[in-house]
Amino acid sequence: MSGEHLDEELRDVFQEITNVAMGRAADLLARLLNNYVVLPIPVVNLMERAELNMALTSLEEFESVSAVCQGFVGSRIAGEALLIFNDTSFQDIAELTNFAGDITPQIELELLMDIANILIGACLKGLAEQLDVSFSQGQPVILGQHLALNDLVSGKAGRWTRALTIEIPYRLEGRNVDCDLLLLFTEDSLKVLEDKVSFMLE
Repeated sequence: MSGEHLDEELRDVFQEITNVAMGRAADLLARLLNNYVVLPIPVVNLMERAELNMALTSLEEFESVSAVCQGFVGSRIAGEALLIFNDTSFQDIAELTNFAGDITPQIELELLMDIANILIGACLKGLAEQLDVSFSQGQPVILGQHLALNDLVSGKAGRWTRALTIEIPYRLEGRNVDCDLLLLFTEDSLKVLEDKVSFMLE
């Protein structure tokens, strides 16, 4: 992998396997919420930590966000999954899950964790199967509730300096639900990932 840029062919392959993985995750979410999930094209980049907030431009319009982070490791590949929610999503998610009471911060937390478990778990499982690896996932960690996006990005997202990032913005059709799943693979993992997908480049 030369310089700061990701080889175009490699980016296409990562995009392709992510498409399959996120499709499965979206299918599970759609069943849980009984609502169609709009799937975008995943955005694959190699970026410095300082550039991370640029990757999250799709969430910039929201005043506050809540986020969960979950590390994963396996077969010499390591990284973290970051799920960022716009805070206006909670009312709609509560309705879709038939929750009838007051939406307290604790309930928001539970809803956030439920969605995170589905999206992160299914997406990593889909990637692992295609790469023929096995990931073990750490405990999900709440990075914060009702934060400004800049506060989230500047403070918390791991200890990496440069990473392969895959951004997947999920939207629910006809609902005010937006969340971004960001997969960050450490720089050390890139060579292993390249080897794993090399057969797809032939």
